[in-house]
Amino acid sequence: MNMLGSFGLFLFLACMGTIMAANVSAQDAPEKELAKVPLTNYLQAQATGNGELIRKAFYAEARIMTFSNGKITSLGVEEFASRFNGKGAADEAQRKRTIESLDVVGNAATAKIVLDYPNIRFVDYMNLLKINGEWKIVNKAFHAEPKAKPTN
Repeated sequence: MNMLGSFGLFLFLACMGTIMAANVSAQDAPEKELAKVPLTNYLQAQATGNGELIRKAFYAEARIMTFSNGKITSLGVEEFASRFNGKGAADEAQRKRTIESLDVVGNAATAKIVLDYPNIRFVDYMNLLKINGEWKIVNKAFHAEPKAKPTN
């Protein structure tokens, strides 16, 4: 194959790759919105203190885990949900919660969520699976970073 033929083949393959990637992204967009549902329920639970939203967001056998002060903490969904008292925090207006990223491939997804509160910042990494047609959080690993108190 001559140089011009090789270049033409390269351009053709590059264009096809771009078209295929755009098609996959367009197909993934609706699935990404569906995968956000349990994440949104989780954020609402944080804002309102509603433990039922935790139960709705998480797969029943999910684990909530962190490693801090040389010790691993692992909670089940029921234990985690029981920590929600049905009331929003007194400083709710100062709290910010965002889904920083969400990557969906087939029936698996991973998300990064940041909970930025006046005295502490949490970074949550959520693993999700689409189980029987519904997205659920199957694991949460998180890091908590206390903020320095302002000096007067």
